[in-house]
Amino acid sequence: MSKRPNSQAQFERAKQLIPGGVNSPARAFGGVGGTPVFIDRGDGAYLFDIDGNQYIDYIGSWGPHILGHRHPAIVDALQGALHRGTSFGAPTVQESELAELIIDAVPSVEMVRMVNSGTEATMSAIRVARGYTGRDAIIKFTGCYHGHVDSLLVSAGSGALTHGVPSSPGIPAGGTQDTLLLEYNDIDGLKAAFEARGSEIAAIILEPVVGNMGVVVPVEGFLEACRELCSQHGSVLIFDEVMTGFRLSYGGAQQLFGVTPDMTTMGKIVGGGLPVGAYGGKKEIMQAVSPVGPVYQAGTLSGNPLAMASGIATLKTLKELNPYDELAERTTRLAAGLSDAAEAAGIPHSLAQVGSMFTLFFNPEPVLNYSISSRNDTKAFSRFFHGLLDRGVYLPCSQFEAIFVSAAHSNEDLAATLDAARAVFAEW
Repeated sequence: MSKRPNSQAQFERAKQLIPGGVNSPARAFGGVGGTPVFIDRGDGAYLFDIDGNQYIDYIGSWGPHILGHRHPAIVDALQGALHRGTSFGAPTVQESELAELIIDAVPSVEMVRMVNSGTEATMSAIRVARGYTGRDAIIKFTGCYHGHVDSLLVSAGSGALTHGVPSSPGIPAGGTQDTLLLEYNDIDGLKAAFEARGSEIAAIILEPVVGNMGVVVPVEGFLEACRELCSQHGSVLIFDEVMTGFRLSYGGAQQLFGVTPDMTTMGKIVGGGLPVGAYGGKKEIMQAVSPVGPVYQAGTLSGNPLAMASGIATLKTLKELNPYDELAERTTRLAAGLSDAAEAAGIPHSLAQVGSMFTLFFNPEPVLNYSISSRNDTKAFSRFFHGLLDRGVYLPCSQFEAIFVSAAHSNEDLAATLDAARAVFAEW
């Protein structure tokens, strides 16, 4: 008998109303099978479904909830903003306050524009880079996902990889003709691309730590090569830090690795769980954006007061708490414990971790790029996922996603997670 009959019933209802029953494919359980869990509420490190089941949550809304669900500072800020109104279509002081916090934190950002999603941020950054350089070609890396932008939704990771659709119908051939695809961590291939077409390349866009084919760590010298080649050829280096921004350190992956791009895209944590995106960079590049410059980008709800309040409260709390060393240590213990449990059970696997992000790959080969990640044992992951779900541990429903640890996870939560994993592996 199902532990989640209400979720099953609501999924059947949703499938009649919404394509696939979900408003984002990443929620569909397509990579693991079964019925998505319908959530009633979250609190701290936990989720509660509509059947009354409790889960230790390692998704955190796919990354934003680094402080846990319903953090008091964020709830208070949202309540205060709600009393003033939800949207005005006019400037507010809070937009500048969040902008100042971002500029103060992120090394590459001298000016920033707020948008409503990570997809808007990457779409806009690409347009600005092309407008600024007067060039058309962009480099992206296979397995990196930068939202559902036409020019970037080719050999993408995340939901596109999980569902076996590396690109999408509905994108005309011309939409990707100027997108150059390279393998992540391939320094020689990157150099060859610039030797062949350096004068045509407007930008490189990449996840400095990949989270959308599972966590993939840049090899030594890869980010530095991206920086050097862009500088040599007058191209714009864009770090997509929608996932890593304010998670791997307060200044993001660029602060952690000491490599400064020309532009950065952000989302997730920067909005504290509300729909927010942002893109920023060098002042001279950002002044190409309308109304100062000729590159047009707009949004009715950009800088929404509720989202700004949530983002301000989140960043101020992170700056005050500075939880990053403790988060990394906690995540290392959890990730290593899972790896040890798999090792003891004789299960082929590898592990990748940076800070509070990690992936346990059911693949004995260290995952350095899309080609290797595409060989992951997704059936083994599905078995692992459902075994943990039935024991009250909620992981991302795909082998090709990052697991996120939050400041709300206690040592007891980690121990309970490891006990559950050992029980799953014992039945392998």
